[in-house]
Amino acid sequence: MFAHTGGADEGLGVAMVVGALWLGWVGWRRVRHRGFERVPRWAAAGLVLAALTLAASSAVVPRAVFGPTAAAPGPRIASPATLTFREPVDGARIGTDDLRVVLDLRGAEVSEGAAGPVSPTTGHLHLTVDGTLVSMSYGTIQTVDLRPFGPGMHTIEAEFVAIDHLPFGPPVVTVVMIDRGAPA
Repeated sequence: MFAHTGGADEGLGVAMVVGALWLGWVGWRRVRHRGFERVPRWAAAGLVLAALTLAASSAVVPRAVFGPTAAAPGPRIASPATLTFREPVDGARIGTDDLRVVLDLRGAEVSEGAAGPVSPTTGHLHLTVDGTLVSMSYGTIQTVDLRPFGPGMHTIEAEFVAIDHLPFGPPVVTVVMIDRGAPA
């Protein structure tokens, strides 16, 4: 639901979710006759409805208020990094639901957090399968669940991105194709 950028939009979204949980808990407890006797039952039902509305809107309102994070004008910073797949190798046949991904990142390092100034030598990894983001990782070794992707050929792409989640210019990307057979 929230990118891990720590911005104002994330803070508002988290506050909305926490508020929804609190309102929902109070309303639900009153509706079930387990506390908060001073709250009228009709108001308790309203609290539960408000909690559901608040939780649903927590994914939309922060972006509507703050807008999408805009890239700085002008060209993006370049990175000296190179990124390659150790595992899987291009054309590998995968017969399981789990894909072990091992990346080799040179000329830069994966940062432990998503806050701080943009640097050409620090960032994290985005991993996609057939164009669908499946992981934002702070490590070069991970396991990807392939169950959502049926048998057949699939494109696995890894990208080293800056700490602000935006690509370097030019992007630091590596791609392999795998053939996913039916799991045993």
